[in-house]
Amino acid sequence: MAKLISGLEIPTKGNIIIDNINTNNKKMFKDIRKKVGIVFQNPENQILFNNVYDEIAFTMKNLQTDNIKEKIKETLKKLNMSEFINSETYELSLGQKQRITIAEVIATNPKYIVLDEPTTMLDPQGKEDTYNMIKELRNKNNTVIYVTNVMEEILISDKIIVIENGKIIKTFLKEEILEQLEFLKEHGIKIPELVKLVFELKKCGIKLQVNEWTTQEIIKNIMEALNEKHN
Repeated sequence: MAKLISGLEIPTKGNIIIDNINTNNKKMFKDIRKKVGIVFQNPENQILFNNVYDEIAFTMKNLQTDNIKEKIKETLKKLNMSEFINSETYELSLGQKQRITIAEVIATNPKYIVLDEPTTMLDPQGKEDTYNMIKELRNKNNTVIYVTNVMEEILISDKIIVIENGKIIKTFLKEEILEQLEFLKEHGIKIPELVKLVFELKKCGIKLQVNEWTTQEIIKNIMEALNEKHN
């Protein structure tokens, strides 16, 4: 699905339209690449060059991006990878390579970003940096399509789409997740621990107003709710 959306594969039937551009039209491939960036699960399938700077700059040059050096520095800084700007890619760990592929896509500032299980090879800090980057992109009105099997990660989204056997079986907003618990259980989908916590508190009469579904936000809301109860 990720490859179809990004135009890397052509559908065997039907059409995929990206801002009025049909992905079947091979002449428009470069235009699609400017609009849609994709990060694969395995970074070694994506990295072409031996040098970090050259790797990121190559895509930017192909898409005729301006201020290449400044944008590369800025993007690597956001992913805590500034010190690796002149490093050899083959010397990096898998997690570091994944951050480079994320930086490579983000630096070109595509309107749509497809992330195919991007945190699989990242350590906890790398995951946190990626989540923060996604939130920043969302705030800048980029559309992020995030493919994941890690249910905790659905809480960084706005809309959740459940796909089973190649078909969309459910679409709902994150704010509606408490209403979808039975559906998730029926389809063998693990319920995120934070969602379980908020649900159990609700059963105990403690209702929280949760927006971002972060641990910090929920702890703050719990403390406020308990203070109100005691007062």
